Amino acid sequence: MQAAIYVENVSHKFGERIALDSITLQVMPGEMYGLLGPNGSGKTTLFRMLCTMLPPDHGRIRLIDKNASASAVRANIGVVFQHPSLDARLTVLENLRHQGHLYGLKGRPLSQRIEEVLDMMTLTDRAKDRVEVLSGGLQRRVELCKSLLHHPEVLIFDEPCTGLDPGARRRFWDDLDILRRTYGTTLVLTTHFIEEAERCDRIGILDRGRLIAEGSPEELKRTVGREVITLETRDPKGLQLQIEKIVRRDIQIIDGQVRIACDEGQQLLAQLYPLLQEKVQAMTLSVPTLEDVFVQRTGHGFQVEDL
Repeated sequence: MQAAIYVENVSHKFGERIALDSITLQVMPGEMYGLLGPNGSGKTTLFRMLCTMLPPDHGRIRLIDKNASASAVRANIGVVFQHPSLDARLTVLENLRHQGHLYGLKGRPLSQRIEEVLDMMTLTDRAKDRVEVLSGGLQRRVELCKSLLHHPEVLIFDEPCTGLDPGARRRFWDDLDILRRTYGTTLVLTTHFIEEAERCDRIGILDRGRLIAEGSPEELKRTVGREVITLETRDPKGLQLQIEKIVRRDIQIIDGQVRIACDEGQQLLAQLYPLLQEKVQAMTLSVPTLEDVFVQRTGHGFQVEDL
């Protein structure tokens, strides 16, 4: 099966800063693919390239068809930006009509399509409301309606749930599930929310412009081990050195805590506790998360900071 999106050895710089460093990945038709990483990892730069807004310095990107022009690609993708692109003073219906006109839709076909997407997003009764009176979650659903008017094969999102409360975020993900079941739409999204990435079929984890890991969430977590031990101490380096004398493990210090990835956490804790209890304020045993994958591959924490 031919990939819906193919990114080959893509690199890009802004001045002297490397935004993307030799990125290669594929997204298959009907797949939900997540680009996970903290701010500054290169997610938004890659998003702009996938939307044909920014050409790469090196490498190539193919969407839909290898021979398609940029204009042909835009006619077959839908885009939902991180920041709202709605005119708050217009009604939902007026926003959708203007968007349809940009894609060459008009008359009865446009009206029918607007009815379809409003019904799909359960927004029919809000069609005549001005956007400014809608909640953030409802506005996000109107954004989805805009992106669906032209029956796109691929939908691309940049931080789609930024600013939404937990309830609105859950509803947004339900909307994405409806799209996949109804149309088999290929979905690509950038996110810095670990729990959002967990819902994707596959994810690519980015850090400082590099693709450091790729696979399904479960596959990636299995690479860490079955369990993770976290130790809080006033002397992380001293504790790390002491544990290394006792067991042969990959022991890391992350954000002032000592972390040990292992397959037999309870047994290891039982072995370490009598020897270390005076130096440790707290011990935690947990199953691995995608953040643990990030930490293991990079050696530092998953900090989300403003650019």
